[in-house]
Amino acid sequence: MVPEPGGPSPSPSSGSPRPSGGGFAVDGGFVGRPAGSRGGGADTATAPRPTTSPPPDRGGKHRGERKGPLGFLRELPALIIVAFLLALLIKSFLVQAFFIPSESMEPTLKIGDRVLVNKLAYKFHGPGRGDVIVFSNPHPEAAPDRGPISSFFHWVTEGLGFSAPRDEDFIKRVIGLPGDLVEERNGVIYVNNKPLSEPYLSPIPDNRTMGPYTVQPDHLFVLGDNRANSNDSRFQELGQIPMDKVIGRAFIIIWPPGDFGGLTDGTQFALAFP
Repeated sequence: MVPEPGGPSPSPSSGSPRPSGGGFAVDGGFVGRPAGSRGGGADTATAPRPTTSPPPDRGGKHRGERKGPLGFLRELPALIIVAFLLALLIKSFLVQAFFIPSESMEPTLKIGDRVLVNKLAYKFHGPGRGDVIVFSNPHPEAAPDRGPISSFFHWVTEGLGFSAPRDEDFIKRVIGLPGDLVEERNGVIYVNNKPLSEPYLSPIPDNRTMGPYTVQPDHLFVLGDNRANSNDSRFQELGQIPMDKVIGRAFIIIWPPGDFGGLTDGTQFALAFP
């Protein structure tokens, strides 16, 4: 049939040929298939990739987080072991607490005070006059026979400064260095015939005259600040201290809290008058 002029165009279903390539007609025009649709066109179909959705949140804790106090209790033995190993290293090589058992250093140190001792203080230089030092007994007695458990607890309490050391360590003030000539005249200490200024001494007077003493090589002459009640280098019971017996320098009082403070201020006055 031939359409009359001005008449409607034949519809695509009225026998009009379909264009090749799988297109379709819209209002007499041709529109190709969208890319990816099946047909004879040049475009090829690509399968969409599957997407993965995140796992549902079940309200639990992330893996690796500690689960309450039970997790801490499981780690507690390892933490205790690490703490003891650190304490052993610190006590053996760095700093150790010491308990003051006697009144020989009063008023600087009182019975029951606890001080920290720097074990590295004399690794590069020797003690100086006026230093407060801790040293092991130059005439040690036989050590008591303790079992392993008793020895362990003694080591712990000694390291914390709550018991006296097994080898009866001493704490005194350095007065004479190797080669010095030390003498006490009516309670006044002279080093190389020069009097010392010692504002840290006990008010209890000591009017003795002793000496002179020549300090041996590699030895120290030490005295307590409580001169009237101190076993020190003036007496043969203790005598002069070999350098290799020095443990370290006491530098701070840590107990009791009321006595907390450094020990350096007093030592600077232990200098011979020019």
